[in-house]
Amino acid sequence: MTDHQPLNDTVALVTGASSGIGEATAELLASLGAKVALVARRADRLQALAEKIGDGALVIEADVGDREAAFGAVQRTVSELGRLDTLVNNAGVMLLGPIQDAPLDEWETMLRVNVHGLLYCAYAALPHLLKAAEDSPRGVADVVNISSVAGRVARVGSGVYNLTKHGVGAFSESLRQEVTQRHVRVSLVEPGAVATELAGHNRPEILDNIRQRFGSVERLEAPDIADAIAFIVTRPRHVAINELLVRPTEQRD
Repeated sequence: MTDHQPLNDTVALVTGASSGIGEATAELLASLGAKVALVARRADRLQALAEKIGDGALVIEADVGDREAAFGAVQRTVSELGRLDTLVNNAGVMLLGPIQDAPLDEWETMLRVNVHGLLYCAYAALPHLLKAAEDSPRGVADVVNISSVAGRVARVGSGVYNLTKHGVGAFSESLRQEVTQRHVRVSLVEPGAVATELAGHNRPEILDNIRQRFGSVERLEAPDIADAIAFIVTRPRHVAINELLVRPTEQRD
């Protein structure tokens, strides 16, 4: 923890905080002075993270793909931590494979978490973020939506994942235009290959393909993306980082 804590007196809500990018982001934002609501389905992992962070960490067990759970997570954050200055919409799933004969439940899961979950959290958080931009010493609030390289380039074998992440990009830009003059910044972070649990939920044959594609690439680590998010939300009030693509140096596409 540094002496300079640019997020003092602010509150952040991070979805998908039980592992990977969400976990690393929550820990880093807390080190910068923020109180952090940790939102995910795995309460045991969240509790371990909260103990590591210490004071100011709030554990909220919730599936953001459920509307009431997402709304409840935002409300608990504001009720128990007092406000909301930063929303990091990180929760997501990546289930790849051919479109033909795909398991439809995989598509529905990606739409529920990657799209509906992000929309529910943004919708519920927006009034609080607008208020924070008006009354906080920083005079600004942030929505950071985690997309992917897949939100820029469509590839064979990731059609519905591409759909969800392109949708996140389109929504983010529209929301940005709507609220930017009220000093709520909307940012899109698009990671390339990151060494997290994200790919691990794929079917075995899909996992083999992923390993072949990225086996020789030195992948990013979760703290690399957390660092990018922290950079975005600690900019001065007049600076907005609207889109940030972060690839491993060795990743070509």
